[in-house]
Amino acid sequence: MRGFVIAATGLRAEGRIAAQSDDVRTVAGGGDGARLAQLIERLIAEGGQAIISFGLAAGLAPSLAPGTCLVGGEVVHAGRAYRADAAWAAHIKKRLGIPEPVAIAGVDHPLTSALAKRTLNAETGAVAADMESYIVAQLATRHGLPFAVLRVIADPAERAIPSAALMGMRRDGGIDVLAVLGSLVKRPGQLPTLLRLSADTRAAMAGLLRCHDLLGAGLGFRDLA
Repeated sequence: MRGFVIAATGLRAEGRIAAQSDDVRTVAGGGDGARLAQLIERLIAEGGQAIISFGLAAGLAPSLAPGTCLVGGEVVHAGRAYRADAAWAAHIKKRLGIPEPVAIAGVDHPLTSALAKRTLNAETGAVAADMESYIVAQLATRHGLPFAVLRVIADPAERAIPSAALMGMRRDGGIDVLAVLGSLVKRPGQLPTLLRLSADTRAAMAGLLRCHDLLGAGLGFRDLA
């Protein structure tokens, strides 16, 4: 049986983009790190031969606008750095025509304020953060598999995240629209920030789709095989 690439995402919408590539199977963590790890372990057992962290990210560096595509050179979490597969990262960089690989910070919860983003940037030197990359890095290292990180900035460093947006993520990576609306009813002042975040997210998803279309089968890994 031919192996495949595992694409680990937070949202099901991100996974639907990744799944359009041949030889890719996706899992969406929905913000639950333990659940994501179990899903990845299951796919490794079924023949996954490489893992990519694929999706949106929070910007930590102020120069990164929504829609900016980044390839991770390393993932930093809890004082440890995990090096991504150098050949895969270099190939993604070349295919997308983007700058050198960067450091991505792994976090266990969303960064809801500009202060939290600035602080993490200062502490780690990472320019973006997400909740899936460090799990990918840990599991790939444990199983001796290559891993890569492809992330697109959704909320820039100066953008706060309203509670309504956090309420909307379901455990399966879907969006709970009723929960978002319920939060807005209780705190209608969130609406302007939520609308700006929505526009940023649309730009990021468009960027993610462009990146996907340029990478081809296996999200670029097949070209290395």
